[in-house]
Amino acid sequence: MALGTFSGGASTAHLTPRPDKSLFAGNYLSIDGNDFNFTKQFLPEVYEKEVERFGNRSISGFLRMVGAEMPMASDEVVWAEQGRIHVAFDDCSLAANSDAATNKITFASSANQDYVNIGDTVIISKGGKTTKCYVQAKPSATTITAVPYKADQLMDAAAGGWDNTGATTGISLFVYGSEYGKGSKDVGNSINAKSEFYKNSPVIIRDKYSVNGSDTAQIGWVEVTTEIGTSGYLWYLKSEHEARIRFEDQLEMVMIEAEKAAHSFTADPGAGSNSFTVKGSEGMFAAIESRGLVYSDADFGGSDAADGLADFDKILQELDKQGAIEENMLFLNRGVSLAIDNMLAAQNSYGAGGTSYGVFDNSEDMALNLGFSGFRRGSYDFYKTDWKYLNDSTTRGLVKDVEGVFVPAGVSTVYDQILGKNIQRPFLHVRYRASEADDRRMKSWITGSVGGNYTSDEDAMNVHFLSERCLCVQGANNFILLKSGDGVIGDAD
Repeated sequence: MALGTFSGGASTAHLTPRPDKSLFAGNYLSIDGNDFNFTKQFLPEVYEKEVERFGNRSISGFLRMVGAEMPMASDEVVWAEQGRIHVAFDDCSLAANSDAATNKITFASSANQDYVNIGDTVIISKGGKTTKCYVQAKPSATTITAVPYKADQLMDAAAGGWDNTGATTGISLFVYGSEYGKGSKDVGNSINAKSEFYKNSPVIIRDKYSVNGSDTAQIGWVEVTTEIGTSGYLWYLKSEHEARIRFEDQLEMVMIEAEKAAHSFTADPGAGSNSFTVKGSEGMFAAIESRGLVYSDADFGGSDAADGLADFDKILQELDKQGAIEENMLFLNRGVSLAIDNMLAAQNSYGAGGTSYGVFDNSEDMALNLGFSGFRRGSYDFYKTDWKYLNDSTTRGLVKDVEGVFVPAGVSTVYDQILGKNIQRPFLHVRYRASEADDRRMKSWITGSVGGNYTSDEDAMNVHFLSERCLCVQGANNFILLKSGDGVIGDAD
C-alpha cells in the first residue's frame, strides 16, 4: 500500500537575519492589503496575543535529563577507562599450508603473542569449528604451537578438521586457563592491567543580539510571548529572549554534534576576533561512532513482529558483549518510537503502554509524567521517550539520518588525571570552564548605552552570550546510535 505525501505552505526556516542595524518592512506587522488601514474610520478586530503555532520551540533538556555539569580549570580533560580483563583476539590465522598439521597459530603482531604463555589453555574458533588446545611452544615472535586436546593435529577430524591446504584467516582465540605439572616454577610473561586514556577539549560558543536605542522604546500592538515567560508589547524583548533560548539550545546541540578537526585549518578573523586554529571537540554522536556501537537500518515495526523483535534482540546480544548495564534510556525519533510501540503491542495487549517501570518504583504515573514508557526484554530494562531534537524540522528532523540513541543509566568509575583519583560520574556529563575569577558555564552581559548599562557611546543595546564547555562520554561502548543505513552493528572494542 502506497503511503500518503504532504504538501502545503509550512516552511522550515522562520528566522530572518539582519546584519545591518536598519529598518526593514519585514520587521513590522501591517494591515495593508485588505479593506482596513489607518485612513479609514473602522476599527479591525485585532488578536493582540501572538499565536504559538509551533508549541514549545526549544529542543534542549536532553543533557539535563541524563547527565550532569561540572566545572574544570584546564584546556583539556583527560580520563582513563578500564580495559578488558581476559586475553582474546579475533585476527589470528593458520598463515600457510601445513600449519594445521604443525598446529601453528599466527598472531597479528608479537605484542599480541606476548599475552599468551606456554602452558595456557586456549579455545580457537572460525565459522562452525571450535577447538580446545594446549599451548605447547612459542616457536617465533608471532606464533604459538597449539596442540588440540582431542587429536594430534588441527587438521584431524576429531580436532575440527582445520584446512591444511591454504591460509585460514580471521580465527578467534581466547585464553580460558592453564595447565602445569607438579613442581613447576616458570609461568611465562606477566600481564599488566590495561587502561584506555581519552581526552576532550572545550570549545567557546558565542552569540549576540543587538537593538538600537530607538527601537527599545517602540511600542507594538502584538503581545509577545516566549518559552521562558517573556510577555509585553515591546518587540525587542521577544527577539532578545529568543536569542537567549536559541543560544541555550545551541549549547546542547554543540555537545551532541561537535566534531574534532581531522586536519589543521585556520578560522578567518571576523570583527573583533583573532585568527585561530580550529580544533573542534568530541560530541556525543562522534564519541559513539568512534568508541561505541552504531546500529543501522533498524526495522522494529516491520510487517512481521518477530522480525522486529529479532532486530531488538541483536542489540541485546551486543550489549551482553559490552558492560551489560541493566537499565537503558531510549531517546528516539517518532518513527522508531512508533515502531517499537507496534513491536511491543504485537507481543501482548499491554506492550504498547509499558507495564514494567523499573526505576520509577513501578509507578505508571511517575514514568509517564517523565515522558517514559518502560519495558523489559531479557535481563534489560528500557525506558523509551521521544526526543524532540530528532523530530524538529529545523534540527535533526531535517536531516533524518539519526533515528535514536541508547543511553545507559547510572555512573562510571574512572581515574581523573586532573583530580588525581578515581571518580564516579554519569556516563554522559558536561565540563565547563570556571574559576574564582570567571564562571564560563553560561555568561551573559550587556554593552552599549541603552538599558542602564553605559559602556560606550553606541546608541544600542548589545546582549552577549558565551560559554566554554565540552562533553565527556565515558563508557561509550555501552551507548548505541541508531542510524538509517544497511542493517549492521558497528563493533566497539
